[in-house]
Amino acid sequence: MERPGAKLKRTRERLKLTYRDVEDASQQVARRRGSDEFAIALSRLADIENKGTVPTIFRLYTLAAIYRLDLSDLLAWYGVPVDLLPSECLQIGLEETHEIHLAPDCPVPLPQALDCEIDLNKTTFLSTLIRRWGKMPLSLLNGVDAVHHRYGLIGLEDWSMYPVLRPGSLLMIDQRRRKIAAGGWTDEFDRPVYFLEHRGGYLCGWCAVADGRLLLHPHPASHQQPAVFAWEEIDVIGQVIGAAMLLGSRKQPRVHG
Repeated sequence: MERPGAKLKRTRERLKLTYRDVEDASQQVARRRGSDEFAIALSRLADIENKGTVPTIFRLYTLAAIYRLDLSDLLAWYGVPVDLLPSECLQIGLEETHEIHLAPDCPVPLPQALDCEIDLNKTTFLSTLIRRWGKMPLSLLNGVDAVHHRYGLIGLEDWSMYPVLRPGSLLMIDQRRRKIAAGGWTDEFDRPVYFLEHRGGYLCGWCAVADGRLLLHPHPASHQQPAVFAWEEIDVIGQVIGAAMLLGSRKQPRVHG
């Protein structure tokens, strides 16, 4: 891998700038900023290019200005992944509720186009439909292992896991967790929820295994009956490990009995 100093040297030479040109330009920056920290002497520039000396943050700013480089790209040359800063924040737990100050242009991969149209009223396995990924602000998901995680969407008419999972919820699914847990939870919010595929589409709910069959349990508030499947009729995509949902005033349809 090319050293950062070598990249800076190549950039300088492409712009046909001498050491003296860079020194003079850096002094102008230092005067405008009112600090000598922004100035880069000839010997310091030579050390940065040839000896692996790491510039200070002030000199990085100056080099980015002189060489017309994006400061984030320049930091990345030195192993500082600015685009991963939001996900880095999320992986450092703080006990107090707090505000997150992040740059609004940090990228996050989100689906931009689908291979086919989807019916939002039905529970959907999004990962089979995503064709390509683009970039959108706030990289809150960059720390997620995309190899093992998939995404699903609870249908707008699917009330089977309400109120634990509301219709329209976006789900994150860990496909490594396909074995149905037999216990270990303390309440309904702690009980594992699984995302399943069968001939008729996709289902989401609590599961149990009995007599060689898989039992799918909806939430009691849904007033739906449990379903029983033979193993050859159902495929466990994985366990739901995260959900994003809108909290609104919409109520579950009235049950007529």
